[in-house]
Amino acid sequence: MNYPSDLKEREWEVIKHHFDSGNRSKYNKKELVNAVFYIIKSGCQWRMLPKDFPPYSTVHSFYRRCRIKGVWEKVMHELC
Repeated sequence: MNYPSDLKEREWEVIKHHFDSGNRSKYNKKELVNAVFYIIKSGCQWRMLPKDFPPYSTVHSFYRRCRIKGVWEKVMHELC
């Protein structure tokens, strides 16, 4: 399902290099980023993340790892 908060393909192309790590996940990185953007833009609680996205615990862990590494600041700078 598509949400208004989902990245457009051209936006993903600009930022995807920040998520090219050797970390293998059964979830696509773009799906994880879209889930984080959904949380940020909608203001919903992590546990209320729609089932169309990966599990909220996976998304939250991904968000935290990226936050610790400073990835979100770089991504926002590139998108804005």
